[in-house]
Amino acid sequence: MNDFYERTGKLPVLVVFAPTACGKTDLALDMFGKNSKSLLAGRAEIISADSMQIYKGMDIGTAKPDKKVLEELPHHLIDINTPDQPFSVGDFVRCSDELCREIYFRGKLPVVLGGTGFYVRSFILGLPATPQADMVLRGTLKERLEKEGAEKLYAELVELDSVSACNIHPNDHYRILRALEVFHASGKPRSSFLLQQKKRDGYDFCTIILERDRTQLYERINARVDEMLEKGLSQEFDNLVAAGYDETCPGMQAIGYREFFDQEVCSATSDDERISIVRKLVAKDSRHYAKRQYTFMRGIPGALHFPADSFDEIKSFI
Repeated sequence: MNDFYERTGKLPVLVVFAPTACGKTDLALDMFGKNSKSLLAGRAEIISADSMQIYKGMDIGTAKPDKKVLEELPHHLIDINTPDQPFSVGDFVRCSDELCREIYFRGKLPVVLGGTGFYVRSFILGLPATPQADMVLRGTLKERLEKEGAEKLYAELVELDSVSACNIHPNDHYRILRALEVFHASGKPRSSFLLQQKKRDGYDFCTIILERDRTQLYERINARVDEMLEKGLSQEFDNLVAAGYDETCPGMQAIGYREFFDQEVCSATSDDERISIVRKLVAKDSRHYAKRQYTFMRGIPGALHFPADSFDEIKSFI
């Protein structure tokens, strides 16, 4: 494999994108798991492109690969932060760049696998050219947050940059502050900074996007939510809160956790009612999220779309 880099000066990287419940992990195991019958068995390592699987203690709600999967197929960028620590798209690109080189020069194929479209797109095409962090301005905004509250700052963001506000949860303090920081530093809404359109140098990307019929995908999402609740999602959330993590923590903004802070859920009079409400909210938010993630992946140069269950066709192509 090293001959390729010597000849081209580029690292070969496989990118596999699909939203939640589409079957990414099953495909990866079928292709690269050490117990697979594929010619590619044991020849890859996974870089997780999931913005919430980085958080420790958040296993059920993020559908994190279990111990058996991790033993069969090495994964990176899982369980690296506590839920109160932010992890930005810039952090993801930087870490993925380092990991791709390490994995490649170990003689394995780097595989970026996940469903966070903004992460995947930014890794392939590069980060949007937003202003650098202004620590003085950030400090001022943090002071305002403490004095005025998140609701007021979020309302300000809605007025200044409604597009960004639509993609940020009202309790996501970190992203609210960053969007306001960009606006006040540049005079332009963050959403006006265009995503890059050209693939980054130094890589030879093979990008695969898995597709499912929308009705089938939504059925799988609903089934995934039921499974999470049966596995103990409610208890996992309660354990995180008991450990001191609240709705202001970046990790607790993940779908599957933030819904527990909903007013209707908090007002439930029984565990059964609580879980019933959470089930509906998580399924609804997951369906909307899946739709948005595909939007992020539109127009990736050279990306190929495959039916999610066409394992043989995908393996043959790779």
